[in-house]
Amino acid sequence: MFGVEQTIFKTRKAEEKMGCNFDSLKGDHIGKRSAAGLYCWNCKQTLCKEGEKNIHEDDEHSHWYKRCPKCGQKPAEETLTNDAAGRELGFNKKPPKKKTGVKSCSSFTWAIEPGRLKAIKKIKDEYGRTYSINSFKKILEECPVQFFDSVGQVFS
Repeated sequence: MFGVEQTIFKTRKAEEKMGCNFDSLKGDHIGKRSAAGLYCWNCKQTLCKEGEKNIHEDDEHSHWYKRCPKCGQKPAEETLTNDAAGRELGFNKKPPKKKTGVKSCSSFTWAIEPGRLKAIKKIKDEYGRTYSINSFKKILEECPVQFFDSVGQVFS
């Protein structure tokens, strides 16, 4: 399997096309989850030197620390069977869970105000899988980076 450096390279290159859209069963777009690079779950800190706003930029416009800039912890070794890129590509089939240490993360770009989830009973992803609200909230636990600047916009 891939070592840490290879996984980081593959994650960054593949992120440009990776993501999963979520909608209500009525068809209202809720948002999109995307692989978002390395994150220190203990310090709540992206390893992107330019900050969260640049985590989805190409390598020319974003640069990454080799360890957490706050605590100095190095990234744990991950493979496509347990990292965020692997989740988007369908290799990581493990249930979502909160992480610790420096590991990959996902972001979530909201298309609705999060408070509107209260009125939604079931959610489906672009592959037809359905989720209860509680299951969807578990998915969001792997998305420490959340963007709200697309609320009210149509995007995919």
